[in-house]
Amino acid sequence: MSAELPEIDCDVLVVGSGAAGLSAAVTAAWHGLKVIVVEKDPVFGGATAWSGGWAWVPCNPLARRAGIVEDIEQPRTYLRHELGEHFDPAMIDAFLEAGPRMVAFFEQHTALQFADGNTIADIHGDTPGAGTGGRSVIAAPYDGRKVGHLLKRLRTTMRETSFMGMPIMAGADLSAFLNLTRSMKAAWHVTQRFTRHVFDLAVHGRAMQLVNGVALVARLAKSAEDLGVLLWESAPVSELLRDENRVSGVLINSRKGPIRIHARKAVVLAAGGFANDIERRKALFPRTPTGHEHWALPPLAVNGDGLRLGESVGARVNTDVASPVAWAPVSQVPHSDGSTGHFPHIIERGKPGIIGVLRNGQRFVNEANGYYDYVSAMVAAAPEGEEVASWLICTHAFQRRYGLGISRPFPLPVSAFIRSGYLKTGNTVEELATACGIDPSALRQTLDDYNRHAHHGEDPLFGRGTTPYNRKQGDPANLPNPCVAPIDTGPYYAVKVQPGCFGTFAGLKVNPHAQVLDSQDQPITGLYAAGGDMASIMGGHYPAGGINLGPALTFGYIAARHIAGMTAFEQEIDHAAHR
Repeated sequence: MSAELPEIDCDVLVVGSGAAGLSAAVTAAWHGLKVIVVEKDPVFGGATAWSGGWAWVPCNPLARRAGIVEDIEQPRTYLRHELGEHFDPAMIDAFLEAGPRMVAFFEQHTALQFADGNTIADIHGDTPGAGTGGRSVIAAPYDGRKVGHLLKRLRTTMRETSFMGMPIMAGADLSAFLNLTRSMKAAWHVTQRFTRHVFDLAVHGRAMQLVNGVALVARLAKSAEDLGVLLWESAPVSELLRDENRVSGVLINSRKGPIRIHARKAVVLAAGGFANDIERRKALFPRTPTGHEHWALPPLAVNGDGLRLGESVGARVNTDVASPVAWAPVSQVPHSDGSTGHFPHIIERGKPGIIGVLRNGQRFVNEANGYYDYVSAMVAAAPEGEEVASWLICTHAFQRRYGLGISRPFPLPVSAFIRSGYLKTGNTVEELATACGIDPSALRQTLDDYNRHAHHGEDPLFGRGTTPYNRKQGDPANLPNPCVAPIDTGPYYAVKVQPGCFGTFAGLKVNPHAQVLDSQDQPITGLYAAGGDMASIMGGHYPAGGINLGPALTFGYIAARHIAGMTAFEQEIDHAAHR
């Protein structure tokens, strides 16, 4: 029966269509290989399309062009201190050396163009080697019309992080939306953006001004199509095929039935990790006894397929990491259609006039630090046996200025979020505490202590606003500390925050060429992994924003070049000269 299955040949078969998979596909195709990308979902983009799109790539060309030139030893020093016992010199060197070349390759040869993040600091500014800028890039905004017929096959922006389906880009774009009522220039920018978006909705039925993760996916998918890559959606892989000791292809279940795809050179696993694999969550995530005490942000299809495929041919999952999960603070959003969404709390925590507390009414972390730091502190501080949760607390004035979770700032109304129960409210601190199930007297004490110092712009308990990363998250107009302001005038608001994630860190063990390793740490011939399917080179730590996508793009590029037999950057230059 199996011999009668339709059979197709290619050089490289890529499983998954996020940043890692598309990076590998585009790079391999540019080097002259025949590539097929198979995606389980009916749309391309994976978790990347729902991400902010930032990639951490130290010493990148955009920084150099802006005059930010640093020795590679600086980010290496930072990572050595941040990762500690999980620092793998060979893997880190592979990333740091190939990252800038990856950016240059895509800039020079593909539709993937970048904007810089030259003002974004690393999260832990006190660590030796920490960068104050120049280590981040993001896909440049992209006109959806340029993608052509492929656009309808791409995942749209995450519902909760867009406004009426319109993605908003970090930086000047987001700043304009936050200052809509305070600046004529900002108001004009927002008016232009929104007017064009309404037009696009009417004509195309979706956002056409692509930014963040959707821009990254669209640019990579367009590049792939231009290079002749076959993109197959609704094509889950059911089995890896082997020819003696080598992985030689896959069996997929297409809409038309099973198809056997032979990959002459390699299969690349880039299915995004296991964020929605309940059994593996239960086994590996802390404080998750049933696997359901967690609100993963990636699409449901990101559920460990790549890891299981790797294990089926002798690969092993590296769980020797500081954390198996890339934590993100998440609130549950009750939508009017009866569904529940997840909102990642990235923006408002660093603004002046908000704190996070546990049920005991006490703070537990510098709220302006990274999203990973917030959740890991929450998991550690919540008493055993209790639900892991915290509440972000602010005043009405704060909510109107910056928003709170999915409740947007003025002039958008807030009443629907109060009615749905998403926002808790109280005219007094005690009323708010009672509405949330927080200890009222303890919350009063916490706010009194916080406010006494906040009036002077200080936070002696956790040092908010003392690092470049903190200050970037704050409001520069709030002096003397952009991250600290009193919370002393009702009415008050709160939103419940629970552990969620952007993805996972435990993954298939690979070598610096992205080859998947077996239990004896030997490469499994013909099998590569990148992105969430590959064990994070950060060892379960989170030193900077973009440490998922930066390595995903880079190791997709590394894998493809290794498959194509490219072992030196000079060879790539020679290849370019003869194209």
